[in-house]
Amino acid sequence: MRTTLFTVLALLGFAANSLLCRAALAGGGRFIDAASFTGVRLVSGALMLGLLLRLRGGRYQGGSWGSALALFTYAAGFSLAYMRIPAGVGALLLFGCVQATMLGTGLVRGERPRPLEWAGLLLALGGLVGLAAPGATAPDFVGAALMAGAGVAWGVYSLRGRGSTHPLAATAQNFLLSVPLALALSAVSTALQSAPHATPRGVVLAIASGALASGVGYSLWYAALPHLTATRAAIIQLSVPVLAATGGVLLLGEQLTVRLVGAGTALLCGVLLALAARWRKSIETAKGHR
Repeated sequence: MRTTLFTVLALLGFAANSLLCRAALAGGGRFIDAASFTGVRLVSGALMLGLLLRLRGGRYQGGSWGSALALFTYAAGFSLAYMRIPAGVGALLLFGCVQATMLGTGLVRGERPRPLEWAGLLLALGGLVGLAAPGATAPDFVGAALMAGAGVAWGVYSLRGRGSTHPLAATAQNFLLSVPLALALSAVSTALQSAPHATPRGVVLAIASGALASGVGYSLWYAALPHLTATRAAIIQLSVPVLAATGGVLLLGEQLTVRLVGAGTALLCGVLLALAARWRKSIETAKGHR
């Protein structure tokens, strides 16, 4: 029951990140600019993770500047994209590009997918292409490209952190190291455009995204992960884009388009198919070693 509770709350936190960011940045950053949102989110996340680490008697370890750069690139692209695209579309693009990055890395490293895995990958990629293809209901191209970049960065961050022996400590350190990068983004944004702006509502939404949805959400996910198989953890994350899209329609008044439903279904089914094939292959491999 504890694992189930932690898992559900973590998944809700992941989906909430999209909704909080979109709520703050919709309308071209009406409540807060993207650079300020990114900075407040990373700072509040670093503070919350540092507090949780201190309460557990741990210390900063396992982080790196490379991982911090990937984390910052994800957070900045995430914020900039949500100034232009809806929450549901953004969550699907993010999720699809994260999975594509991680699966693609496996191919580069010599993994040989079976036909069922290839079918799943092609179906998922078709969903991504269908979602971003030109048309009357296509998402903003720049916003979609920024979210795709954020997805690749998060995929890289996840790959760099795979096998970490102290995930909470490493994440806390990576958040801390990302803060100077966020400050540099704010300085560049100010120099290129105008002075940063933030309303109380925008700041509260950014803090909620950083401290609660990110800081607490990641901590709950790490607490649940030891009790989940890798395949099960990957599969249950399929619910995040669905939750984000549903929340966008119910809470933010976004439209549920035929394109979003069709492309989202193809993407999620494709990833599920690839994961199922990989799970089956791992079982057969394990039996062969007995």
